[in-house]
Amino acid sequence: MTKRTQLALATALVAALAVGASGCSGTTKGSAGAGAGAANPAAANDGKILGGTPVKGGTLTVLSNQDFAHLDPARNWTMPTMDFGTRLLYRTLVTFKAEPGKAGSELVPDLATDLGTPSNGGRTWTFTLKEGVKYEDGTPVRAQDIKYNVERSFAPDLTGGPDYAAQYLAGTEGYKGPLQGQHLDSVKTPDDRTIVFELKRPVAEFSATATLPTFAPVPQSQEKGTQYDARPFSSGPYKIESYDRDKKLVLVRNEHWDPGTDTVRKAYPDKFVVVMGLKGGQIDDRIIAGEGADASTVQYSDMRPESAPKVLPKPEVKARLLAESQGCTEMLHLNNSRAPFDDPKVRQAMQYAVDKEAVVTAGGGPALNEVATAYLPPALSGGKQADTLKIPPAGDPAKAKELLKAAGKETLKVSLSVSTGDKGKAEAIQQGLSRAGIEVVIDTVDPGAYYDVIGDLSTTPDMTLSGWCPDYPSGSTWIPFVFDGRTIKEKGNQGNYSQFRDEEVMKRIDEINAMADAQQANQAWIDLDAALMAKSPNVPLLLERKPLLIGTNIAGAFGHPVWTGTIDYATVGLKDPSKSQG
Repeated sequence: MTKRTQLALATALVAALAVGASGCSGTTKGSAGAGAGAANPAAANDGKILGGTPVKGGTLTVLSNQDFAHLDPARNWTMPTMDFGTRLLYRTLVTFKAEPGKAGSELVPDLATDLGTPSNGGRTWTFTLKEGVKYEDGTPVRAQDIKYNVERSFAPDLTGGPDYAAQYLAGTEGYKGPLQGQHLDSVKTPDDRTIVFELKRPVAEFSATATLPTFAPVPQSQEKGTQYDARPFSSGPYKIESYDRDKKLVLVRNEHWDPGTDTVRKAYPDKFVVVMGLKGGQIDDRIIAGEGADASTVQYSDMRPESAPKVLPKPEVKARLLAESQGCTEMLHLNNSRAPFDDPKVRQAMQYAVDKEAVVTAGGGPALNEVATAYLPPALSGGKQADTLKIPPAGDPAKAKELLKAAGKETLKVSLSVSTGDKGKAEAIQQGLSRAGIEVVIDTVDPGAYYDVIGDLSTTPDMTLSGWCPDYPSGSTWIPFVFDGRTIKEKGNQGNYSQFRDEEVMKRIDEINAMADAQQANQAWIDLDAALMAKSPNVPLLLERKPLLIGTNIAGAFGHPVWTGTIDYATVGLKDPSKSQG
């Protein structure tokens, strides 16, 4: 976002969207994340594969405004880093098909021979590894290496990664990882190709859990602690040739990767080059022009909202814009741990004070966003969101002032931290809240450091902006992570950025997790979502699409429904490798 005013940007975007999406008054609710819902007629290339079938060879360049937060599989839990890591550098026990739309949410074996075998009433899961899977040095991938990475996910220094292992595995209380030589009895490896997980409760969807980077292999001999981030040891089709943090990452083929063991990854390019630290608008302009080497590029970060007038009215450019549903809800997190947001009335006032329509405009307009009216995204609530509070999309400042007065807070001054690329949304929030007498001080943080900053309780501001996406289509991957007070960590805090602690909610989460009937549990998550809206730990803002531009020489590109509409790196490549450079 440039420093132009929100109103000026809104005018430009509305004009562009009127041309590029004529006849569309809004979006059709639904999420490709679970294969549900119709495509948004205003969105570009929703559910399509662009560019035809790639030709093997060449260099595909990824243009990015940021470095990766964490490539270490024990720490990798943000999009699109999970997509990048699990498709190119390391494999997991189970993965998702490399297809757009509903088919992309289908589970398939990856390192394992099948989706796992449950026993003991769903409390024990056994996986057998395929034969012939090797690391970049030619040594075999062993079950013990997966066990070791699962154990690494408990290490206090290796923060930021998925904590399903801590939630599900038995006997983990007080466990601090394997770096001091301690191992988990609940993960057994009777031989090199068998791994057994003993769970504290039945988990019918554990096969889907095994798609996460936690369940990728890391040999103990390669352990480098926090430095492993800079050089993960490859079990996938590519390995790291060089990595200059914040500048460039170069991947080349892992000659020991055997496509005969891998039904998902196609590994078309000979090389991937990620160029970092670019300005978002600069990336857009380069790919729109598509000259020279830029014809063979894709973008890592979202297209900037101010680029919409350069793309949507031009059919030849719009044809190179992916816009899959992210299947996520973006929220304004309110820090419940201290004043003023420890007061429920103040939090409820925030629900009415925010101008969500302005935030939609700042995020690219109705072609790429729609107003969120609940926490759970549509894929987890029957294809559409609930609207229990019935607040107008532009907010209700008068009602907000009334609630603030009742709380004895007629004027407020609060801080808001956002990633640099979200400054426009922050300004829209700032202007909306000012109508209710709430002054907002905005602090922008480098995208590569943002989640580390807001995940450290010593540096968490009054408000933060982030989304949450289901790791797979189940409410159990959403509400517990965002609203269970027991998940809050001093450092590496993920999901519950509001620091919301509520005994009634935590009790209900445990009750739903114990339900054996998936349909009953699904309805219970939806009901709990409504109860949480009344408590207002944060404000749901947007349901977003993932706007990503590709170069004219790119083929096989689509937004993957599970990985929030990011380009599936398993199948993307080039039309003509001879035209690439690098």
